[in-house]
Amino acid sequence: MAFPIRRQTVPVQVGHVLIGGGAPIVVQSMTNTDTADIASTVRQVTDLARAGSELVRITVNTSEAAAAVPHIREQLDKAGVNVPLVGDFHFNGHKLLHEHPACAEALAKLRINPGNVGRGAKRDSQFAEMIEVACRYQRPVRIGVNWGSLDQDLLTRLMDENSAREAPWDTMEVVREAIVVSAIESAARAVELGLPREFILLSAKVSGIQDLISIYQNLANRCDYALHLGLTEAGMGSKGIVASSAAMGVLLQQGIGDTIRVSLTPEPNGDRTREVIVAQELLQTMGLRAFTPLVVACPGCGRTTSTYFQELAQNIQSHLRTRMSHWKTQYVGVESLSVAVMGCVVNGPGESKHANIGISLPGTGERPVAPVYEDGEKTVTLKGDRIAEEFQELLENYIARKYPARI
Repeated sequence: MAFPIRRQTVPVQVGHVLIGGGAPIVVQSMTNTDTADIASTVRQVTDLARAGSELVRITVNTSEAAAAVPHIREQLDKAGVNVPLVGDFHFNGHKLLHEHPACAEALAKLRINPGNVGRGAKRDSQFAEMIEVACRYQRPVRIGVNWGSLDQDLLTRLMDENSAREAPWDTMEVVREAIVVSAIESAARAVELGLPREFILLSAKVSGIQDLISIYQNLANRCDYALHLGLTEAGMGSKGIVASSAAMGVLLQQGIGDTIRVSLTPEPNGDRTREVIVAQELLQTMGLRAFTPLVVACPGCGRTTSTYFQELAQNIQSHLRTRMSHWKTQYVGVESLSVAVMGCVVNGPGESKHANIGISLPGTGERPVAPVYEDGEKTVTLKGDRIAEEFQELLENYIARKYPARI
């Protein structure tokens, strides 16, 4: 299989996590709790980290939130949750970091949006104050431009320049250019203020798929900073998943992107960890990383009028995720395991042979037997009422037999 050649970027160390410089693409997420609510934030950060988020961003928007950050870090450390925390600052970040130095110390990275650190002369001084804090505590910074809060002075300047062109660009072309220029000029200013280049990451968030692809391609061609990918305001459910996957999949295939977030709008009282699982599955299905064994299953058709194979596929996928926390401490490489749960004889045996271990369940009208294949070879045929339990046992035995034990 041909994999994309990763773009070479300046490596950035965020706590114990390395971003860029050829390191594996990092999955991150963000809490939606009130950061001042320490217990709720600790609980959600823990859930996200245990789901596989390698960085977790938290909102720091009030004095109470800033004061809570050191306590959140302390409680996470006591619980053995060592995920790096990223502080998300807007408008008053310079003030909060000045008033709460323990907040800056507890964070592993700062996120600054150059479009809303201030207007006019205040923007430069307030941006400088935040970079000064990053330098003092040796914290990396993500300069995160968002077209919903784009620097209006910069946009006006580029619009004026565009109107003087012999063949002016259309408005959206100017907006896309303003996003790229904002990120690059802000990074250059941070370097002038003393922040090392290896402490800088860039992002350029928009909600349009084609806009995101165009902007990041442009950004990747004009700098070698590590890039954080994400479609902002991606949406809910399948729409958010499809949009994020379509946009980031194109860029990742071109070798662009060092860390990603799938920004799903959760359903009311929905599980925030879903965005982590989607990000992992995006990287894993593209062959860029392996996190947990995945199940290949057929969609079903008139040959599979029983829901048995669907239930088994769901149960096996849940079993894999539940057991992975144990397996990864016991076995080397188990995250790359592939499992097939197929519903009839048409493609069932073939797909099962392609997987490390697979089962081809009987379709409508077929003999009530289920052949199991391991590494392309048929090993046993299951039948009766305990097919699910017996296949699960075979799966456990296969892992114990095939993957080397950690020492």
